[in-house]
Amino acid sequence: MKTMSHLRSLACLLVLLGQLAFAGAAGAATDGAAVVAEISRRGDAAVAAYSPTKPLPTASEFSSLYFDVFEGAGMELDLGMKSPRLKTEIEVLFGSVNSQSMRGVPATELAASWNELRSKLAEAGTLYDEPQSTGFLAVFLKSLLILVREGVEAMLVVGALAAYLRRAGGADRVWVIYAGAGVAIPLSLLTGWALTGALQAAGASRSVLEGVTMLLAAAVLFYLSFWMFSKREAQRWQAWVAGKVDSALTQGSLLALAGAACLAVYREGAETVLFYGALLAGSAGQESAVAAGIAVAAAVLVGAFFVLRLVSLRLPFAAFFGGTAVLLYGLAVVFVGQGIVELQAAGLLGSSPLAWAPQVSSLGIAPTAQGIGAQGSMLLLPLLLWSGSQWRRARA
Repeated sequence: MKTMSHLRSLACLLVLLGQLAFAGAAGAATDGAAVVAEISRRGDAAVAAYSPTKPLPTASEFSSLYFDVFEGAGMELDLGMKSPRLKTEIEVLFGSVNSQSMRGVPATELAASWNELRSKLAEAGTLYDEPQSTGFLAVFLKSLLILVREGVEAMLVVGALAAYLRRAGGADRVWVIYAGAGVAIPLSLLTGWALTGALQAAGASRSVLEGVTMLLAAAVLFYLSFWMFSKREAQRWQAWVAGKVDSALTQGSLLALAGAACLAVYREGAETVLFYGALLAGSAGQESAVAAGIAVAAAVLVGAFFVLRLVSLRLPFAAFFGGTAVLLYGLAVVFVGQGIVELQAAGLLGSSPLAWAPQVSSLGIAPTAQGIGAQGSMLLLPLLLWSGSQWRRARA
């Protein structure tokens, strides 16, 4: 039965992957040089016309340049495949320029930020000057890397949660995790299809959706990680193994587990659909290479899932549950940083640059006070909760 469950899960994944090719088949290849030229020309004009006492026209122009041109022309997705680091840097800088212009900062300050953004756009433009290979092997590797890169976090979350239920004595409830992931599959396809069909009109809405989804996922993962870590003592695990799973795995915690799996798959799935649409648009006639890359990447992820399951069954109780809690907590911190970047790009959050802060896209770290502050708060939160728990125990 367990093997059949895994096979059904794999079948659902392959159905999703098979549909990816149809999501963006009607797209057109991105002319990166033309996009950069238009943004540079209009950005120069907006900065030249900027007045700190009447900043709204400039702020509106930069918002339009991001959503209608950078995202609307497909460059954001295309650049995300070519250089995820550079894409995130440009998103952060767009958020900073937009925020500064809305606040009415001095013209020299806005010009300095715009020049930094302009140089990053020029760097992105050089990626389109290089000859792009559209042979079978090149497209196959791009297709494989997209799914491995986008799917590994979702695989880690789903695999860790499923292993957690087994080790906690709830193997008969692992279906809850797969159900949560399964619900995310059609949602991802529908979202990806809707955004592909109306990309230019969806700009701000898409960034808001991505940002809110990431923050929700972070909240659920943090709750689960703290809950697991608080029960790591050996005597509590012995109580679980002795038959108290029903009281420990309450309806609320099961819903949280399913929700975490759903959000983890959903936040990656919709973006994966868009990435494959962009890849197909620039690789006409290489649909078989895209499909082959998807199939191999799926096999890699499924293999990694089973390795994770095998390792988890052999770790000591305390080490496994403590390690799972730390993994989920670490992903929550990353998701918070990524969510802040998306909401800044959508204009819902301000952006205050920090010259000393690094840019580490894979960890969700962006050089803004809002992003560093949010992730720093997440890092301090467990200490504050633990201190509060110790204080209550001392007073009891």
